[in-house]
Amino acid sequence: MQKTVWVTGAGSGIGAAVALAFATAGYRVALTGRGAQALEDVAAKCPDRASVLVVSGDVTDRQGMADAAQQIAAWGEGLHILCNNAGLNIPRRRWADLDWESWDNLLQVNVTGALNVIAACLPIMRAQHDGIMIHTSSWAGRFHSPGGGVAYGASKHALSDISTSLNSEEGANGIRSTALCPAEVATPLLAKRPGFDMSTLADMIQPEDMAQTALYVAGMNPSVAVHEILLAPVRK
Repeated sequence: MQKTVWVTGAGSGIGAAVALAFATAGYRVALTGRGAQALEDVAAKCPDRASVLVVSGDVTDRQGMADAAQQIAAWGEGLHILCNNAGLNIPRRRWADLDWESWDNLLQVNVTGALNVIAACLPIMRAQHDGIMIHTSSWAGRFHSPGGGVAYGASKHALSDISTSLNSEEGANGIRSTALCPAEVATPLLAKRPGFDMSTLADMIQPEDMAQTALYVAGMNPSVAVHEILLAPVRK
C-alpha cells in the first residue's frame, strides 16, 4: 500500500528535503507551508507530481490544520506519517534582549502550531490504528543551548515532551512518535543565528541527513517506537 506523508514547513530547509526524500521513496506526500509558490517549487522537484498535494496554510490556524488533515486523508487514502516540521527562531534570543512580541510569536508557531497539527492527525490515525509522528525538535530541546536562545529552547523542550506523551498515551491506538533532536543543521534558520560563521555550513548536519533519519523512523518495525534521535555534527 502506498502510504501518505504530511510535511509541514515544507517550503524550504529540512521540510523540503524530507518531502523530496519521501516522494523519491514512493510515498504520497502532502506539503504545507505559508508560501504557496515555495511549496509548488518543491512539488515540481518530486519524481511523480501526481503523488504530491500542495495544501498551503499556517500551523497556527487550528481549524485550517484540522481541515487540511481531512483533505489530505481523503486524497491519500489515509494519513500515515506526519513530519511535524514547521518552526522558527528569532534574532532577539537572550534575556537581555527580551522582546515579548517575537517571543510570543515563536511559541505560538513552535508549540501551539505543533499541537494544532498533532490534534488534526490524531482522529485519523486512531481510526486507522496506524500512524507515525516525526517532530523536528532540536539539540536545544534536549540541552540548554545559549545559541538557540531562551524562547526557542523552551519551545523545543516542550515539543520533545509532547512527543513522549504521544507514545505514552497513543501507543495503544497504533500511533508512534519520534522527536528528532539535531544540533546545527545547514538551513536558512541557522544562517540567521546572530554571529554565525557562514563558512562552516558545509560542516553542519545537512537537511538531507535529517530526511534520511525521518525515512529510517518511518521504516521501523511497527512494534518499536523510536522515542528520540539526537544528532550532532562531528567536531573537527
